[in-house]
Amino acid sequence: MAELVLFNKPFQVLSQFTDQKKDGDRARATLGDYLDVPGIYPAGRLDYDSEGLLLLTSEGALQHRIASPALKMEKTYWVQVEGEITDQALTGLAQGVTLKDGLTRPARVKRIPEPAVWPRVPPVRFRESVPESWIELTITEGRNRQVRRMTAAVGFPTLRLIRYRIGDWTLEGLAPGDFRTVTVNLPSPARKRPRPGARTGRKRS
Repeated sequence: MAELVLFNKPFQVLSQFTDQKKDGDRARATLGDYLDVPGIYPAGRLDYDSEGLLLLTSEGALQHRIASPALKMEKTYWVQVEGEITDQALTGLAQGVTLKDGLTRPARVKRIPEPAVWPRVPPVRFRESVPESWIELTITEGRNRQVRRMTAAVGFPTLRLIRYRIGDWTLEGLAPGDFRTVTVNLPSPARKRPRPGARTGRKRS
């Protein structure tokens, strides 16, 4: 069993406990401003200008299960985009978008009403002449700024990005800056299959 911390990361908070800023730069908020739980570290990252669910643990095996791209754990985002998103754009996101670092994996995506979430501080810029819309996007990758690059590639820049779910864990019940701790089963170690013809450790009867 292992302890897993579910944290609702606010906007403009680094996904790390210290800020390696240069001398003279303005100090940025970090996880250390919100979490006083010794020995934990993030399982994956969430950009400074994104909000929502960040998982932290002290167990390396659990961190690997959550963060490893090879294990393809699903992550669901609520995304506010500039403009009324089209069916063509949704199809493009679902099928995969060609970015500078290659084609993204197929995703699940749908239009959603504006979710009942906290107001962002500072607020998203509003332009009366330009409509906005919300989508729910589920991906199995974690490339750098991937969601923002995907929506921009289909012509709808991201205005606000909230990660709602990672695997079986969600933001439900967590206000920005709040966290809760859950107990989870550790992943079982992978067993190596014996090579054909190799001896095993069993004794003959």
